[in-house]
Amino acid sequence: MKLLGIVIGIFFIFGTYSCKHTPGVPIDDNNGQDTTDQTGDTITNPCLPDVVYFERDILPIISGSCAYSGCHNAGSAADGIILDNYNNIIKYGKVRAGKPNDSELYEVITETDSDDVMPPPPATRLSVDQIKTIEKWILQGAKNLTCNSTSSCDTTIVTYQNSIKQILSNGCVSCHNGSNTGGGIRLDSYSSAKAAGQTGSLYGSVSWQSGYIKMPLGGTKINSCSIKKIKTWITNGMPEN
Repeated sequence: MKLLGIVIGIFFIFGTYSCKHTPGVPIDDNNGQDTTDQTGDTITNPCLPDVVYFERDILPIISGSCAYSGCHNAGSAADGIILDNYNNIIKYGKVRAGKPNDSELYEVITETDSDDVMPPPPATRLSVDQIKTIEKWILQGAKNLTCNSTSSCDTTIVTYQNSIKQILSNGCVSCHNGSNTGGGIRLDSYSSAKAAGQTGSLYGSVSWQSGYIKMPLGGTKINSCSIKKIKTWITNGMPEN
C-alpha cells in the first residue's frame, strides 16, 4: 500500500506539471509537428493564426521605427540603447514577459508626452495596430518565435492598401514622412510611394542593390517576401488599390 501511494503521488506531480503552460501564450495546436500546405509540401514550424512571431511581426516594426542610423542601431546606440535584435530589445527595452505596462519598450511607444514618446518627433509614432501587436507579443511571453507560412509568398494579388502600405509603415515611414523627410524622400502616402517606385529608389534601397542606400538605414533588411511584393507592385504599374 505504501508503494502504491508513492506511485500515485509521482503520477500526480508529473501529470499536473505537464498540463501547465505559460499564461497568455497560446498552445501550439500542431504540437510542434510539421504540417502540409495545399500542394502537399511539408511545412516545418508552421505559423499559427493568433500567435505573434518576433521575426515576422516585431523585428520589422522595431527596425524601421527605432533601430536605424542616428537612433538605436548598433552604430548609433542613442542614449546607450541598442534595439537591433531580440536579445537587445529584451535587454534595453526592459521587456517583462506578460507585463506590457511594466515594460519600458511598451511605455515609451504609448507615452503621451512628446518629449518622452518613442520614436521621437519628427519621426512618426507607431500606429495603433503596431502598438497592439507589440502589446500582444509581450502578453504572449515576449518570445523569440519564428515560423514558416503554410503558403509560399503569394504575389498573385498585391495591392497598395493591403500590402505595400503596411510594409512601408513598418519599415520606412518613421524616417520618410511629412515631418521627417529622410534624404528628401517621403513614403507616407500613395503618391509619394509611387514617386519613389518610379525613380527606382524604393526597390533599389529595400533590396540593397548596388548604387542605392540600404534601407532601413543602419537597420535590418526587410524580409524577402515584402521585397518581392514591392517589386510586383512596381512591375504592375503601382496601382492605387
